[in-house]
Amino acid sequence: MLDSPVPSLIVFAVFAVVGFCIIVLLGTMVLGWVEPLIERWLGGVSVAEWLDERLHHVRRRRAANDDDANLDQSTFGLLSILQSASVVVGDDDEVISANPEVYRLGIMRDDRIVNDKVLDVVHEVREHGGRRLFDIQTTTVARFESSVDPLERSEGVDVYGVQRPNWLNVTVGRVDANHVVVLLDDVSESVRFNQVRDSFIVNVSEQLLKPTEALNRLADELEHDDPDVGRVHAAAHEVRTASSHLNHMVADLLLLIKAQEPIVPSAANRINVMEQVNDVVDSMAGVIRDAGVRLQVEGDRSLAINGDVSQIRTALSKLLENAVQYSPRGGYVSVSVGLGELGDNVLIRVLDQGKGIPKNEQSHIFERFYRGADQGGRKVDGVGLGLAIVKHVTLTHHGSVSVWSVPGQGSTFTMTLPLAR
Repeated sequence: MLDSPVPSLIVFAVFAVVGFCIIVLLGTMVLGWVEPLIERWLGGVSVAEWLDERLHHVRRRRAANDDDANLDQSTFGLLSILQSASVVVGDDDEVISANPEVYRLGIMRDDRIVNDKVLDVVHEVREHGGRRLFDIQTTTVARFESSVDPLERSEGVDVYGVQRPNWLNVTVGRVDANHVVVLLDDVSESVRFNQVRDSFIVNVSEQLLKPTEALNRLADELEHDDPDVGRVHAAAHEVRTASSHLNHMVADLLLLIKAQEPIVPSAANRINVMEQVNDVVDSMAGVIRDAGVRLQVEGDRSLAINGDVSQIRTALSKLLENAVQYSPRGGYVSVSVGLGELGDNVLIRVLDQGKGIPKNEQSHIFERFYRGADQGGRKVDGVGLGLAIVKHVTLTHHGSVSVWSVPGQGSTFTMTLPLAR
């Protein structure tokens, strides 16, 4: 009969318990001997205290990481909006940050929002939340566009310059209880182009009627059985004049459309200013001689700008044509080229000794199709686009144009263009 396994299990259990007790006793003896060495190595801190401190540090770091993650998630959207915002407004309308462009556009001055529409919407959004989208039109601040000569300012005479209108799409939104952002989208270039295109269509349509009417009158004369030669010649001359007038206007309008695209400075479009002035003067030598006007040209031959040669010459031609046409026979016209007061612009001045421009007309002369009174008694054949072309050419070249004029003392037109880069 086989032996029962129960006694063997009992013996094994007894030996296991005895062995465990021996191991615990030996471990305690070793720990008692090693523990002082460990405490000395840990700087007097017990092993239990050191372990507790390590666990607490791990829990604290994990909690800090969780807080940082929550902070990043809650502020990521805010930071991305603030970086792209044109203006960030805090409590009491305090501007926390602003893009320099908002000063040029006339939205801010002296660290405050000065556009009433924008400020009203900021207040509304701060109070009620959400966001608002609207459109506004502003005018470029004078100091960013002015080409007023310091000598002209000192005489106390009004100087009218070109101030660029701006069309803006505005978005105002509340980010949190303390921050309102203003986003500006400048759509001025596309609006200006559309305006010129519309003006082209309307005005060409109107001007087409004149040669058509002249042609009808000529046809009526020719249809007679016994046409009057004198009336036929007069009608034919009227047709020729109307056609020439229309051709002139279409050419000017096409140039206006071309002058809507800003010039990008590069080595390829660097041009010498005095060379362009001299070429224009040479091309108009016959007109100047027939007008009996004395002309003087002077300037710094080293000055250069970035620009389109054809546009610059056209603008110079328009200014010189005006000066010659409105100057009396024997009068004096001067064209000068010099460096601006701050040394970063080229000033092109065209001066005449005509009767001057009435004050009530000076603020309108750069408008398209504006025709002022005949200032010199000389018949001037134009379509009212000359100074509008000068304005658009200077704006396209990142410059400006102004006029100084006193009735009885003549006029001075000043084109201000950035030095070549």
